[in-house]
Amino acid sequence: MRAFRSPRTSLGQLDAEAAAGLVVASADLALVLDDAGAIRDIGFGSEELARDLDGAESWVGRPWIDAVARDSRTKVEALLTGKESRDAPRWRHVNHLAGEGTALPMLCSIAPLGRGGRRVVFGRDLRPLSQLQQRLVEVQQSMERDYSRLRQAETRYRLLFQMSVDPLLVLDAESLRVLEANPAAQRLFARAARRLPGRPLPEVFAQEDRSALQGLLASLRSAGRADDLRARLAEDGPEVMVSATTFRQEGGLLVLVRLELSQAEGEGPLGEARARMLKVVDGVPDGFVVTDAEGQIITANAAFLDMAQLTSEEQARGEPLDRWLGRQGVEFEVLMASLRGRGSVRLYNATLSGELGGQVEAEIAAVSVLQGGQTCYGFAIRDVGARVKPPARIGAGATRSVEQLTELIGRVPLKDLVREATDAIERLCIEAALELTGDNRASAAEMLGLSRQSLYVKLRRYGLGDLGADDGAEG
Repeated sequence: MRAFRSPRTSLGQLDAEAAAGLVVASADLALVLDDAGAIRDIGFGSEELARDLDGAESWVGRPWIDAVARDSRTKVEALLTGKESRDAPRWRHVNHLAGEGTALPMLCSIAPLGRGGRRVVFGRDLRPLSQLQQRLVEVQQSMERDYSRLRQAETRYRLLFQMSVDPLLVLDAESLRVLEANPAAQRLFARAARRLPGRPLPEVFAQEDRSALQGLLASLRSAGRADDLRARLAEDGPEVMVSATTFRQEGGLLVLVRLELSQAEGEGPLGEARARMLKVVDGVPDGFVVTDAEGQIITANAAFLDMAQLTSEEQARGEPLDRWLGRQGVEFEVLMASLRGRGSVRLYNATLSGELGGQVEAEIAAVSVLQGGQTCYGFAIRDVGARVKPPARIGAGATRSVEQLTELIGRVPLKDLVREATDAIERLCIEAALELTGDNRASAAEMLGLSRQSLYVKLRRYGLGDLGADDGAEG
């Protein structure tokens, strides 16, 4: 500590009030101690601290060591006895007792006050610093959690990048140089794979396709999107479909390029498997149709041609599917709306009408697929006419359930549906009456408001109970 050079001249004759003001202004908490270490007066530098130490007025007359927490008493003793070492700090962290057993942290220092052994304790409130440290710890923990999530996400995407069966390349958007290539891309480029990192992408393509590829990448940088491009690799390599998209990483713009072998180049085990699959699809007994985004037929298998009563695929190609599927386009529009909204549809019931007037009750499963940047739809159409029974006639003896009646909506005239619903309700009422009366037909007839003979007629009609030859003559 270094005191003023000439305090009598610079400070003048300070009275007690001025000295007290200087002491309180220089600390958040000021304690005046006598030579025995007892508190003789207290001053607060802020009203907030005075409210937090509301019971501090009771400290007056008590030893300072009794006003602090147990873990701080050795520090107070060291300050009072002056046994601090030369290298020890002049300020010590002391926890003062506040209300309800809580401790208030203060950074304290002690200085002599005139004669008579009196001393003054200067205390600085450490709560703002503690709150700042707590916020710092919370921010650090939050950053560690964010870094952990980022590392996990990076691991997942790195794994996807490495395990992808499609050749993938990551480019620098400015120089168009290859930064990374996954194993599938390295296998595609074979001998040039070692020279691939750091090499401009257009150089690995045939000379005649480089300008088109550079145009694709330039359009991608300026507009954020570009159409797919078909190009051939250098050194008489295979023809591939090039698609690209941009993404940002660490403030820089990168390009993710996906290469897909053209259909003509897809020979080998994979190409043979696809050929077999197409052959199977063409031969399955269920109809299969592929349409464009507008519902125009691109291709159809033989089963669909049979359902539509067509002789060749050329008759269907380019025609709208709703020409044969659905009534007046309503069913097909509902199907397409569901397909566009959900991406796939299953167990959709519709009617398929043939060119020669035949009709087939069909169950449809459909899916939306993105191919070469264009949307197309695939429809699997199954003939379920054998499972759809014709509506039961009056007197046929059997009625349909509510679920069966619901399935017939749109296929059966309303009057037939109403008759079916009436029969179903009537049968349920008769069965309930028989169950309530313990199969007492006389009581059941009375409960239903029918004569016994009318009840027997309805029992025969619905095939309920075991009726003898003479039961209909009773009553």
